[in-house]
Amino acid sequence: MNKTITISETFIAPKLGADEAHVWHVNVEENSGDELRWSQLLSVDERQRAARFRFPRDQRRFTITRAWLRILLAGYLGSEAETLEFETAAHGKPRIAGKYATSPLEFNVSHSDEVALFGLTLGRAIGVDVERVRHDFEVAAIAKRFFSVAEQRAFGSLSPAHQHRAFFDCWTRKEAYVKAIGEGLSHPLHQFDVSLVPGEPAALVATRPDPMEAARWTMVGLELGKEYAAAVIVKAQHLQIQCRELPSLA
Repeated sequence: MNKTITISETFIAPKLGADEAHVWHVNVEENSGDELRWSQLLSVDERQRAARFRFPRDQRRFTITRAWLRILLAGYLGSEAETLEFETAAHGKPRIAGKYATSPLEFNVSHSDEVALFGLTLGRAIGVDVERVRHDFEVAAIAKRFFSVAEQRAFGSLSPAHQHRAFFDCWTRKEAYVKAIGEGLSHPLHQFDVSLVPGEPAALVATRPDPMEAARWTMVGLELGKEYAAAVIVKAQHLQIQCRELPSLA
């Protein structure tokens, strides 16, 4: 019988300060193998969600991502991963429920292809997003539909050679923000602008209808290799954002 993963065997959380955000990333494929061991950490509902994926690869990646989320949160909370409970806000953003519902620990998670990304803070809204840079669709048409006027202008000023990467940088930054505010894609994407020109720092440039809202956030682009674009945003003006890689537990 497979032994349940315990926190002591996997992850010891560093101290998380009120003026910090901890961001973790992991290659889920490097953690594949012995899926039953990972699945044992999940709730019945999470196992059912995993089973709804059509392909075993996607089931595996979902399972490992959710298991790592539990391991991380349990490490910061001083609990056991398999006992954690979650609930979902109105627009789908997950949060801690049950015994630790009053904890100030905030989190957000994203995964794309082989990479999973996790962000944690104390009492501050946080959003993370990671996307595999794909080349199988026309980015200009999607930018025209979803980007703000200012973003479309900046996107159109770039050479075709730079537009593809700029699209994914823009998309992950916008996605991170709407996840952080808890509204997801129900929030109108044209109501705020993010930076996208290669070489410029990641930033929430402008917000509407409240122009002061942008200044309340800190955004950082994450370097996870040429194949991925990623971003994190936290509701804080002065913040240390630390990004670390999780180990392989295969």
